[in-house]
Parts: sequence; C-alpha cells; structure tokens
Amino acid sequence: MAASSLPSRTGAGLVVTAHPGDFVWRAGGAIALHARQGMRMVIVCLSYGERGESQWAWKTAGAALADVKAQRRAEAEKAASILGAEIEFMDAGDYPLRSTPEMLDRLIDIYRTVKPAFVLTHSLADPYNVDHPEATRLAQEARIIAQAAGHKPSPDLSYAAPPVFLFEPHQPEQCDYKPNVILNIDDVWEQKRSAFEVLAAQKHLWDYYTRVALNRGMQGGRNSGRSMQYGEAYQRLFPMVVETLA
Repeated sequence: MAASSLPSRTGAGLVVTAHPGDFVWRAGGAIALHARQGMRMVIVCLSYGERGESQWAWKTAGAALADVKAQRRAEAEKAASILGAEIEFMDAGDYPLRSTPEMLDRLIDIYRTVKPAFVLTHSLADPYNVDHPEATRLAQEARIIAQAAGHKPSPDLSYAAPPVFLFEPHQPEQCDYKPNVILNIDDVWEQKRSAFEVLAAQKHLWDYYTRVALNRGMQGGRNSGRSMQYGEAYQRLFPMVVETLA
C-alpha cells in the first residue's frame, strides 16, 4: 500500500519504554505507521539507557555519567523524530530501573492528558532484563489508577483505560511471550530502519531486528493470506470485544 493511501486517523498512542533502544527495535514500525496516519504518538522513556545500553561509552577513558546520558538522550530524540513521535524522559536510571511515586503520578497525568487509543510496552516477564517488566508494571499501574474517579477528582474526567499491546522481547521463548497480533509495517519499514541507524553503538542489532521483522512479515502473510514483507509482533493483554467473528 502506498503511503498516500494509508487511512487517516485521529487520536493518540502511548509507548512506555524502559530504555531508548527498546522503542526503536520493538515498536518503531507501529510508532511510524500510526504517526503517518495522523495520530499523535507519545513515547515515555523511563531512562536514558546510560548503563545497560551504553557499554561502549564506558570503554572510553574519562567517561562521565552526564556525558553518556546526554548522548543517549540525543540519540533517542533523533530516533523519535524520524518515527514521527514526541518523547518525554523520566531519567529514572537503568540497571537497575526503579520507579518512584513521582514517576507514577506523572504517568497517570500523561494517560489522562493524552487519552491514548492504545498503549505499547514491554512483555510481562523478561529474565534477561528486569528493567523491562518494571516498565510494564508502571505502565499498567498508571493505566488503572488513571481511571479512578477518586484520584485527583475532576468533574470533567473523560479518560477510558486503553487496550495494551506488549511488544516483542529479545528472546521471546524465555519470556513466555505469545504474540497474537502481527502488524504489517511494509509502508514504514525504511523509516524504522533509519531509526535503527541512529543507534550506532548497537549496530550489532540492526541485522538481528531486520531478520525479526522479515520473520514476522512471513508469518503475517501466512496467517492473513495477504502479501507482506515486514511485520511487528504484539501480545494483546486484554480481550478484544467484537460484534462478529468474521
């Protein structure tokens, strides 16, 4: 489908990510696709990935935490811009990532202000990186509290809890991850790949996540009977309510 024939949409989508690289590798296609359709895409990045995603930086003599954080922030902002999204950082630190009451309160406000039509975040479990399920836990808690009328009561509260889609972890089999949604990202693949290339220090992952996209594209084609080359996998956390099954 040509970019000009993409459907026009309104509303917003919210991405809650532990580190900068995560939203690029795992959800860059969804972000770019919905932004191109006209939706506001908001990324909340809980850390700059200054420890766990920045091994290369610490090999430089005289490396300082502030400098590493500044470089990772600049990369994340550029990648988000390529994908057509806005980004907010919470600077929680990583390895370990620990949320605070202030972060929760801010994220609740974001839910109520942005009113996302959907949320993208990490898998529920990840034995290789506990920062990831911590981000998911925070995203879920904020989603729940945001709909509580007694939290910061307001007579014009119009928020409704959105569906949540968990994006694919690096090793899904070890995370008990079972995707049940495959998104066709053919129209925005080059955009996502361009965002990859902002993360120069993680060049070893460019080809890996290209192969992931090709594999999911093949699976999407087989399951839909429609031609597609690149896909992203998601696990829908809550049931989809429909009027018919066909």
